[in-house]
Amino acid sequence: MTAGPPADARPGRDRRGQNGSGQARRVVVLGGTGFVGRTVCADFRAAGWDVLAVARTVPARPVAARFLPLDLAETTPEELARVLADERPDVVVNATGSIWSRDDAAMDRICTVPTLRLLDALGALPQPPRLVHLGSVLEYGPLPPDGAPRPDPAPEPTTPYGRAKLAASRAVLEAAADGSVRALVLRVANVSGIGTPDVSLLGRVAERLVAGAAGGEPVTVELAPLRAHRDYVDVRDVSAAVLAAALSSASGRAVDIGRGEAVPVRRLVDLLVRVSGVPARIVERPQEPGAGPERDWIRTDLAAAREVLGWKPSRGLEESLAAYWADVSGRAAAA
Repeated sequence: MTAGPPADARPGRDRRGQNGSGQARRVVVLGGTGFVGRTVCADFRAAGWDVLAVARTVPARPVAARFLPLDLAETTPEELARVLADERPDVVVNATGSIWSRDDAAMDRICTVPTLRLLDALGALPQPPRLVHLGSVLEYGPLPPDGAPRPDPAPEPTTPYGRAKLAASRAVLEAAADGSVRALVLRVANVSGIGTPDVSLLGRVAERLVAGAAGGEPVTVELAPLRAHRDYVDVRDVSAAVLAAALSSASGRAVDIGRGEAVPVRRLVDLLVRVSGVPARIVERPQEPGAGPERDWIRTDLAAAREVLGWKPSRGLEESLAAYWADVSGRAAAA
């Protein structure tokens, strides 16, 4: 296992997009049309890399990369190895997976199986590219309600997504430990900013606010109880961490990526309403009878990110939500 940040982790340096022969470095971004993957593609391309985005379907909106339609859950390791051998990337970024409304079997297919097939494909190559695998802080499970560290730090995920992502991340770390791949796992917190999915909490609130902005009337936004405390980080900061991980010499580590702060989600919703300027009333539905005690408290530990990547977040929540609102309201107005 190695560690140490890149010599210069500042984004936008032209030399970062070149290999030792002076040619453009190549990166394959699996899940390159998703929320995080789309920004990762754009930032690698801005840094001078040759970027290939891979996803199941052709994106509705253009992505800043060449594009290859490929369903990793239906692709054999041999087929994927041939794709990678033809592409000859310096780095593969695994940004696959979806968190929304899935059971264990579906999450296994979406999050775990593609990662296992990717590792098999990389193992078949004579010189495997570096791997940056995007995991999730939900792999840990929630912290105690006071936010203190658990006495037992062993991961205890409580959601299908967390369990599937943990299985994938463990497979990557095991492959790195036995030397078959050079890889880092980035366990990413909740992500905000441009491209936030419509089905997310912020996406659902924004949908109501956009309607209110168009109608010129105050709106009521009804939501489930907002009792969780979550760590939110801007998608552009996540992308910067991915680029730093691609250039780092570290391998076999799991690194938290977030802001290091557990924020009440009610405060987050109120902040989105404020930056939108739309008059709105937030109504929380009563908690369902028999619901258990609230344990949904998550925050990241950024010590490893500073040590291994030389990375820290640079954007606050207000800046992140303002960028998101400008994008989502602007697209609605254009439509």
